[in-house]
Amino acid sequence: MNKSGDVTIDITSGVGKISFFHPRGNALSLKLLEQLSACIDELGSNKEVRVLTIQSGGQGSFCAGASLEEIIEIKNELDGQEYFMGFARILLSIKRCPKFVVTRVQGKVVGGGIGLIAASDYVLALDVASLKFPEFSLGFGPFVVGSAVQRKIGLSAFAEATIDTKWKGAHWAKSHGLYNQVYKSFEELDKAFDALAVQLTRRSSKATTELKKILWQGMENWEELLIHGAKVSGKLILSNYSTARIKGFWKKLDTS
Repeated sequence: MNKSGDVTIDITSGVGKISFFHPRGNALSLKLLEQLSACIDELGSNKEVRVLTIQSGGQGSFCAGASLEEIIEIKNELDGQEYFMGFARILLSIKRCPKFVVTRVQGKVVGGGIGLIAASDYVLALDVASLKFPEFSLGFGPFVVGSAVQRKIGLSAFAEATIDTKWKGAHWAKSHGLYNQVYKSFEELDKAFDALAVQLTRRSSKATTELKKILWQGMENWEELLIHGAKVSGKLILSNYSTARIKGFWKKLDTS
């Protein structure tokens, strides 16, 4: 089993399918973050692909967020910034992709995984797919993916989700725009997910590109904001408070 996770690509009838997996709840290791960004860029420039889909492996969590196992090993601010830039590069890859990115969410989503969802153009989820931002309780915050989330749900809802750090249900996510559709079963989710992907392959590629430009208006200087967020995160995770909280949380996970 690949401890750092892996990403696979499949192209079928105009649909570029990206699947990622990590043995710890589909957590996002730096290697996996880099692979995801590269795959999005690759499929975005592939003329055979008309729509991108993203999903994770298994029937449990969609994404456990940042890999705490890797964060614990970070020893300096530059390495910390580089890790969090992995999330920034995924967001930028989705933004510049000229095709729609549709994401399937089958289970719980934590931290950085919510950023991946927020950057996606359309999201379909199971009704058990709750979300949580634990970063503030660990001594830092969603300073990279937060801008993508705020863009979708607004400042007030973003503050609610990040300050109290409690789980938010799938219907909360849908009512605030993070999820577009919510389903009660895997069968319903997969049927709708596949149908939408096929439908989008039949749409005008030029119209798709122009519509994405409209959807991303106001985010032209986003890269500077993401780099700043990565620097802040890379610094804060090295504080005594954050180090102790992260190690304590990781110990609980590792012994559970």
